[in-house]
Amino acid sequence: MLQPMQIQARAKINWSLSVVGKRWDGYHLLDGVMQPIALHDTLIIRPAEALSLTIDGAPGLSPGADNLILKAARALLSAARVTDGAQITLQKRIPMGAGLGGGSADCAAALKGLNAFWGLNFTDAELLSIGVALGADVPFCLTDAPCRAQGIGEVLTPLSCGRTFPLVLIQPCEALATKDVFAAYHQARIAAPDTAGAIAALAAGDLAAMGRCAGNALESASIPLRPAIQEAKDVLRRHGAAFAQMTGSGSVVFGAFETAAAAQDAWNALRGRYSVCLLTETAV
Repeated sequence: MLQPMQIQARAKINWSLSVVGKRWDGYHLLDGVMQPIALHDTLIIRPAEALSLTIDGAPGLSPGADNLILKAARALLSAARVTDGAQITLQKRIPMGAGLGGGSADCAAALKGLNAFWGLNFTDAELLSIGVALGADVPFCLTDAPCRAQGIGEVLTPLSCGRTFPLVLIQPCEALATKDVFAAYHQARIAAPDTAGAIAALAAGDLAAMGRCAGNALESASIPLRPAIQEAKDVLRRHGAAFAQMTGSGSVVFGAFETAAAAQDAWNALRGRYSVCLLTETAV
């Protein structure tokens, strides 16, 4: 008898992100430093004859066939050449349209969880192969550890991290369309961050060095579209963040703090100002 199971789907931040080219199929080639954070969604998987999905906490998110969780489930069943069912409940906490990789994290958690739930015994490498066809950030979310991500996100090199960084996340504006951000990027001249320096700063746990080396090449393209992103960065710095930056293609801005107490003070000061203001920390 199959037993219900729970699995976490952790969000991510980009410490550094460069655009280094474009592939034949239109996907952009990236080079960046990514890390999971403690903020997570939860998937609850229960036995059922058919495959279904319900969502708690995100009224605007479709539970239909186009949801990445169900796409992951169907991809697993197709690869295993079996037919099986499960009732999946997604408890949503990661903001949507944020650059935090929430959809990819949910997809990766579904791949891991259902692989175990159904006893399919796919290896990690096989899950990565299935995952990359579902989304560029899915392989990273399956790895769930600090990594340098290259290619379209599927070439992953594990990285060391010197310590945990307390974080405050602010979503200061409506979501950005990724295609609009990349279009703006291609119309601007944006210097690439020092990826090697960001990797060294992460290993040393040095936020001052991170500030000198890291950067998000998409941030400068996004700010003219959403000036509130720059305002959120400035606010976080004024409230003690040692490093503040947009993650992914936006629209969340994260501030990294030297101490948990400093992050708590900033969150206390800002949570009434922003509808999405979250206190969390890096993971792994």
